[in-house]
Amino acid sequence: MPGDPLDIVSQIGALRRYARVLTRDMDAADDLVQATFVRAQERRRTFREGANLRVWLMKILHNLFIDDLRSARAAEARDQAWAETRPAFVESAGEMAARLSQLRAAFLALGADQREALHLVAVEGVGIVEAAEILGVPAGTVMSRVGRARAALRAFEEGKSDNIGRSSLRIIGGRDE
Repeated sequence: MPGDPLDIVSQIGALRRYARVLTRDMDAADDLVQATFVRAQERRRTFREGANLRVWLMKILHNLFIDDLRSARAAEARDQAWAETRPAFVESAGEMAARLSQLRAAFLALGADQREALHLVAVEGVGIVEAAEILGVPAGTVMSRVGRARAALRAFEEGKSDNIGRSSLRIIGGRDE
């Protein structure tokens, strides 16, 4: 592949969206995308001919994000502080704007694993196998995370939003059944 530039610019939209889901901060997301491009250029010879460029770039982006988390736990504290300091602000655009704001808050309240998997599959349209490759987990794990995330958002829609971000295990065969 020497001399063949990778068309990474065409992937910027998908990478920025995924980076925003991971970082929850527009500036940090842009920094992460920039770092991804730098890493991709440094390692362009590792890109296999015929492989999916978007999956390769998203995997680089994901790995950079994980590396940053491991090296600086302060990023986790910043994300938590950001989520707690953002009020559920709703512009005066009506009921739809209020509903979208609530749904956005519910999505951001999902656990990071569920949020990442749901974003890749539902927003980016990445297949289960590709999402598993990006996240570095088995395909069944991705399917489970997406299913739990969808169930949590359905519960939110039904007014049972206290379960968002927590595991939804239920004891079967108890006395109250």
